Amino acid sequence: MKFYISLPDPELAHGQTAAYSFNAHGVDEFAAQLQRALSDSNYIQSWLNSLDEDDAGTVDPELLVIDANAKVSGQQHDLSFSLVADTCINGAAFKHRMRLLAGSHWQLTDVK
Repeated sequence: MKFYISLPDPELAHGQTAAYSFNAHGVDEFAAQLQRALSDSNYIQSWLNSLDEDDAGTVDPELLVIDANAKVSGQQHDLSFSLVADTCINGAAFKHRMRLLAGSHWQLTDVK
């Protein structure tokens, strides 16, 4: 599945917790950070470990899936960025990762 993402203002694309947010400078770094969030079990395990015990026990297991083969590419358009994530991760998990990374400063423009 391919998720097409727009970051209209990349400077605002941060989640609530700095450890899980985008901190990139440039479209290639944003793509690399998204790819890591989708493919690296350490990213999602670190987030899970940061939750208190009660919250961690109620996390939907589908949000914890990773795709070691995920690939993300990006393009810059004036001041905005477009990212394409090619992954087998489900939509709920993908959106969750994007909220961790970018908060509400992103748009899902297409899914194929």
